[in-house]
Amino acid sequence: MDRKDRIFAFMNQEDYVPLTRSELALVLCVPDSDLDEFSGILDELISDGKIFLSKKNRYAVCEKNLLFPGVLRTNPRGRFGFVTCENFPDDIYIPKDSLGTAIDSDRVLVKITGKERGRYEGAVKEVLERNNTTISAVLDDNFCAIADNPRIFGTIKITDMNDAKAGERVLLELTDYAKNGDIYAQVVSILGSSRDIKTLTEAIIFEHNITKEFLPEALQEADSFPDEISESDLSGRLDLTGETIFTIDGDDARDFDDAVSLKTLENGNFELGVHIADVTHYVTPNSALENDASQRATSVYLPDRVIPMLPERLSNGLCSLNPNVKRLTISVIMEIDKNGQVLANKIAKSVICSCERMTYNNVAKIFDGDSELRERYSHIVPTLENMLKLSKILAKRREMRGSINFDFPESKVVLGEDGFPKDIIKVVRNDAHKLIEEFMLVANETVAEYAFWSDIPFVYRVHQEPDGEKIESFRRFIGGFGLYIKGNEVYPKDLQQILDEVKDTPNEVLIGTYMLRSLMKAEYLPVCDGHFGLATKYYCHFTSPIRRYPDLIIHRILKDFLDGKDVSGFHNIVGDASTHSSEKEREAELCERDTTDLLKAAYIADFVGCKAKATISGVTSFGIFAELENTVEGLIRLETIKDDFYEFDEDSRMIIGKRHGKVYKIGDEIEIEIVRADLLSRQIDFVLKGHRQSVRKRPEKKHSVYRRYKKNKRGRRNG
Repeated sequence: MDRKDRIFAFMNQEDYVPLTRSELALVLCVPDSDLDEFSGILDELISDGKIFLSKKNRYAVCEKNLLFPGVLRTNPRGRFGFVTCENFPDDIYIPKDSLGTAIDSDRVLVKITGKERGRYEGAVKEVLERNNTTISAVLDDNFCAIADNPRIFGTIKITDMNDAKAGERVLLELTDYAKNGDIYAQVVSILGSSRDIKTLTEAIIFEHNITKEFLPEALQEADSFPDEISESDLSGRLDLTGETIFTIDGDDARDFDDAVSLKTLENGNFELGVHIADVTHYVTPNSALENDASQRATSVYLPDRVIPMLPERLSNGLCSLNPNVKRLTISVIMEIDKNGQVLANKIAKSVICSCERMTYNNVAKIFDGDSELRERYSHIVPTLENMLKLSKILAKRREMRGSINFDFPESKVVLGEDGFPKDIIKVVRNDAHKLIEEFMLVANETVAEYAFWSDIPFVYRVHQEPDGEKIESFRRFIGGFGLYIKGNEVYPKDLQQILDEVKDTPNEVLIGTYMLRSLMKAEYLPVCDGHFGLATKYYCHFTSPIRRYPDLIIHRILKDFLDGKDVSGFHNIVGDASTHSSEKEREAELCERDTTDLLKAAYIADFVGCKAKATISGVTSFGIFAELENTVEGLIRLETIKDDFYEFDEDSRMIIGKRHGKVYKIGDEIEIEIVRADLLSRQIDFVLKGHRQSVRKRPEKKHSVYRRYKKNKRGRRNG
């Protein structure tokens, strides 16, 4: 136990009474020569959120005083927040007037003040760390700015304009914070016009701390590798270059990090091979490539671009399993019986040569009997058909053990050559998608189980059991539909059974959405705590090391372990790698969502005034969210519905009229009119059909994005 741990252990004793710094030093017999170090340790403990300094300058333990450190996430509509704490099981609700000087993403110390309606409430007592010291914003005419991040909603007052003008999008350095929520800042860079869609996209990327440019040293390292594999690279590897191995990816994919193979054994079992690019052959410990990849932690997939985790020379070149070239891989070869059970497995460093670059669409057409494609790929058609057979067996096995299958529609924004959205289409998952999904799932499970029983440090993909209160709320909700979950405990199979019961009914979306929101979010952890949603004890992310850092780090661990090296040193790495990767994954998802929302708002802007059918996708105390057939979602504000006085019932998740009893709930089909699409807030507003007169008329947008859309749409319609 080091000095820091000993000091905290002393303060954490039951009979400890808060002491001043000098009193603590006296009681702990700290020599005068060590007082500076002692003060530094106390400051570190405060920064860690373990202790705090009271108004009377006395040090006390946080948890004993219902104080917990955590990260604040604010809600832009209600101007409140929730703190996700490190040592407290539930998120803590923070009302607007209890935020103090904290803003979104700050690490704060929050005090629990009570519990209302099943949730804990609290107040921010101290900001431990600022995570938004530089933000993008739009300047107005009054030496103020509006943050691009709607979660930062305080008034931003500009102390130094640095030659920037009203209407421009800028980068601001935040310099001070007032208790009334005001923020003070100075302009450090001018991004461009606030109304340009490309500038808006760049602002979103910056807002989520996504790094676009690679370190020069990393690019130099990537360029230094030879184009071809040498004989020395093949030493100690399983030679699979003579096997029938190929990739199956999207039409526009450029990085192929997984390939598959399949044989039928003499005993009738399948031998499935999943072969993953050996990225760690090039990305070595303490290298510039490693440092860059570990910080990025993930590739970011936006509608208009990919921001890769690795330089293109690796991601689309040396590490990509392109056809007809030798590539270094890590292979998982599994013997699987006719019931989908993995009977044996082998994990090995390998070398492959993919014989084909297949696409999901072409494979699906082959399954549908396309004669031209079946002739063209006749050498692998039998293998593909056996793969389809095995994938259905694996899917059935997952279903039998209770794996939850959510099948919500996904969409894709189609961009024109000018970068503007020209259409929004639904993405259809075919049998080829499902085939690869099943093969990757079984490989990930197999590797995780191997790592667990080998007792090596590892990064697991963990999905915790759902929160008890949320599940109880879900029980009450489905009870209104005559549905129930047997027993006190809830298992994945119980939830899948509920989904099966409501499949293809009007309540399918309603109940599926509520169920999804009742579950925890999957994360990376250095412990094997199972995956609730997949109903498996063992799971990890192994199959995408080109685009996910956890996959890369566990490849490195596995390779060293297979080579007989001591891997105990990785215990000091996997914890930080798990935490950082989970954080960067969340930021990437938010960036992808916000960019998509921006482009959807830009697309729908031309349809303001149009009427359409929509489905209610969410209900809140302030309004109804409705989704068009193309997945564009808009908000119907409660105050715009004038035929009754409506209230939100939290237990039933419904909007209910007080006089006439009219009910709006998730899954209901309604008719709406599009009344606003604002690019700055990425907010789309609808009203119920026939309620247009209740909405204040808004001036038509005149900025370049809208003018360009009007012109482009007219041209397409006339053409």
